[in-house]
Amino acid sequence: MPAQPDALSLIADLSVVLDRWGRWYLFGAQAVVMYGVPRLSADVDVTVRLDPDDPERFARAMCDAGFSLRIDDPEFVRRTRVIPFVHRRTGMPLDVVLAGSGLEDEFIERANLVDAGSVRVPVIDPEDLVIAKVLAGRSKDVDDAATLWRLRGATLNADRIRRVLSMVEEAIGQSDLVPRFESIRRGHGD
Repeated sequence: MPAQPDALSLIADLSVVLDRWGRWYLFGAQAVVMYGVPRLSADVDVTVRLDPDDPERFARAMCDAGFSLRIDDPEFVRRTRVIPFVHRRTGMPLDVVLAGSGLEDEFIERANLVDAGSVRVPVIDPEDLVIAKVLAGRSKDVDDAATLWRLRGATLNADRIRRVLSMVEEAIGQSDLVPRFESIRRGHGD
């Protein structure tokens, strides 16, 4: 299923900037759409490893490229590691997540180049997208993971997904991630 025209326009404009600032990937609802899950979404989410790590200068470059800050607060960015923009031409929101170490590094390395209209963009790997959606845990995220599993589960490595979720559970002292994934695998969603 192709992404919505406004999302494709935003992604095309965004890729020009992000390709100059470091490695990145598309995730969230637009990534789910890129992998064939029918989904409407009014926003775009990306993760970027800034090089150089200069969020203020990056924000200025984004503004020069047709994006406006939704929140102009450097402290918010330092605290959340998210820079929220709006694409001026389409009015679509964009959240740029500044990559931390660990799991996001692995996701960047494993991202797949996917045709997004007029550009090829790095999109989070389907296994990593299932992991991210299970971690998010909201009902719409669990639904996305379940639909993605139904469409692509035969080609995904369930052992890797389970292993990564188990490591995250241990790191954050949580015990519901692997069971949530197993419920998705069994076709029950949540």
